[in-house]
Amino acid sequence: MNDVKGILEVLCRNADIAEKFFAIETSILSIHNFRDLFEKLLAEIHDRFSIPRVWIAMTEDNDVWRLLDRMTPGGAFGEQLRIVDAKAFGEIVGDGSAPILANEGLERFSCLLPEGSGHIPGSLAVVPLTYEGRAIGSLNLADESPERYAPGMEVSLLRQLAVKVSICLSNVMAHERLAMLAFRDPLTDLLNRRVMEQVLGREFDRAKRYGTELAVVFLDVDRFKEVNDRHGHDTGDEVLKWVGSRLVAMSRQSDVVARFAGDEFVVVLPNTGADRAYRFVDRLQTFFLSTHLAWEGKVIPVSLSCGVATAAEAGVTDAVALLKKADERLYHSKNSKKE
Repeated sequence: MNDVKGILEVLCRNADIAEKFFAIETSILSIHNFRDLFEKLLAEIHDRFSIPRVWIAMTEDNDVWRLLDRMTPGGAFGEQLRIVDAKAFGEIVGDGSAPILANEGLERFSCLLPEGSGHIPGSLAVVPLTYEGRAIGSLNLADESPERYAPGMEVSLLRQLAVKVSICLSNVMAHERLAMLAFRDPLTDLLNRRVMEQVLGREFDRAKRYGTELAVVFLDVDRFKEVNDRHGHDTGDEVLKWVGSRLVAMSRQSDVVARFAGDEFVVVLPNTGADRAYRFVDRLQTFFLSTHLAWEGKVIPVSLSCGVATAAEAGVTDAVALLKKADERLYHSKNSKKE
């Protein structure tokens, strides 16, 4: 009788665990963006199973990370996502065909632990995630108890979860790529004009509401047509990509850099007055005057013309007027160079 009772208890416990896994899988299958996928998956596992530490590790040599990095530069996922060396990851998970449970010698998993974490847990489950048939990362579950993830325990439900998460990654990749096409310039990977105008409108309203400063810099590449005529359009494209990448590198994380059209760019500078905006422009022009683009054996000088306007100026009543004033000053700047 006691044996029957024990068997029923095990069956009920297993059924409860399976139901929790099913609920997690169901909750993530309809998600179409990375942030919601990571947040929902990790929160569900943490809450339903009372697991102290849950995070994702990912290598840098795959399309998932490359798209993630383009969309959310600067480590926007925090401790939820740990970037690991591909070789070190491969030595841990092998072909990535099965979850790994460990409660001894956990120092060998240190590269998977969240950044800055010097604490080694009592036990660890590493659940490989795949994309296009290759292991690109892992879902990681850690507990202080050595018994929580002891080798030899049943891992079929973890394996099933890995399959579902991997399917979700493929779905999210497809949707995020389409979304990126809608708001990114395909050549420079900067925000496009439509999105920039939306951001500028929002920042203008915020500046007026809270009395903060806002500046816009309108730029274009001097004699860009000559570059295309002399060196070809491929070289012209390379110039635009290089200029875009330098604008991003020399801007703050809070600034917004966009390709407006052709060889024209716009930088939106929140919490920035005229003095700081002109200092930013001076830094840009100094850099481009002293640094030339080297590409395919060519050395191509690049210089910029710029127009600066601020939300505090007279006559600037909305974001459209702010952008127009910066454009007018860009026009005057180019004309002065021709005189």
